[in-house]
Amino acid sequence: MIRTGLGYDVHRLVEDRRLILCGIDIPYEKGLLGHSDADVALHALSDALLGAAAMRDIGYHFPDTAAEYKGADSRVLLRRVVELITEKNFTINNVDITIVAQRPKLLDFIPAMIQNVADDLGISADCVSVKATTTERLGFEGRGEGISAMAVATLSDPRH
Repeated sequence: MIRTGLGYDVHRLVEDRRLILCGIDIPYEKGLLGHSDADVALHALSDALLGAAAMRDIGYHFPDTAAEYKGADSRVLLRRVVELITEKNFTINNVDITIVAQRPKLLDFIPAMIQNVADDLGISADCVSVKATTTERLGFEGRGEGISAMAVATLSDPRH
């Protein structure tokens, strides 16, 4: 049986923060605000994986009220999500992430993002898609106020 999950996340762009997307430190004048490193793409992916497994969301597993997750590396959290779904015998088939940002341009960083995600999920890079798009200057992303990301994940469930 194939199961599909959808994840979505948003973080505000602010001064004096690093911009980290799919574990890559992107040179930019602003970064994303959040309790952890605010990697919006990996948060969306974690939610997609957990959703496909019907295991709630990252806020449930890693609450932003917990001091232990302050400044947490989202790649570490993603690897923990993989452990959680693997414990339930799910297998990750493929994932697809779309990052929505007017700026900065992300094209040159996408190969490294794909490799990071593949490494963290323990799957082949040809089963990982990372894309970036703008909103033609519309909405909060278009005005440069924040970045959003959407992700879809498919899992195999051997129980069915």
